Amino acid sequence: MARKANTSSADAANPGRLKQIALTYKMTRKADPKVGLVVAGVGIGVLGVLLAIGFLIGHPVYLGILGFVLALLAMAIVFGRRAETAAFGQMEGQPGAAAAVLQNVGRGWTTTPAVAMNRNQDVVHRAVGRAGIVLVAEGNPNRVKTLLAAEKKRMNRVVMDVPVHDIIVGDGDGQVPLKKVRTTMLKLPRVLSGPQVTAANDRLRAMGDLMSNMPLPKGPMPKGMRMPRGGKMR
Repeated sequence: MARKANTSSADAANPGRLKQIALTYKMTRKADPKVGLVVAGVGIGVLGVLLAIGFLIGHPVYLGILGFVLALLAMAIVFGRRAETAAFGQMEGQPGAAAAVLQNVGRGWTTTPAVAMNRNQDVVHRAVGRAGIVLVAEGNPNRVKTLLAAEKKRMNRVVMDVPVHDIIVGDGDGQVPLKKVRTTMLKLPRVLSGPQVTAANDRLRAMGDLMSNMPLPKGPMPKGMRMPRGGKMR
């Protein structure tokens, strides 16, 4: 009975995975029409090379099997990278794109979106992890610098002993492209212990943030929404 239950649950999960892969492929193909040809070409190329080597050394069956496995692996890697690139391309320039990236940085990071914002909808998000505090800003580079400075000053009251890093999302000098935000954060040196990260999160949570202090609706902000006078929402 246990085996039947496990088999049925596995069978139920497989269609879900296949459906997800198909959906990802459709979404990727909209931004990258050549993705199918490229992935197929990589698979055929890897399999062809291994088969050719197999015939040369007299073991086409063994090398054919190995080539098939490696071809599937190479196809999966190429498809994953092109799907990721397509996803970032669609997110680029969209409000809240950086927050979506931060939500998927990985375990060990606590993300709080929109801790600071101005009437132009320039926004600063916060992530806390073993590297310290990372403030990620998206919007006009000149305006977000003011937001970052104000947020650092506000945090310094409660977490002055925690290192703070800032990232401005963009393609200009001193900025980090959206697709490189995650890798940039993961490369930061880990200087805090687990208890220190927890303590920093608790202090920041007690300080409050934009989302907890303002009755904002969930979801993207309407384009016609006006911000209160004073520039920053606190």
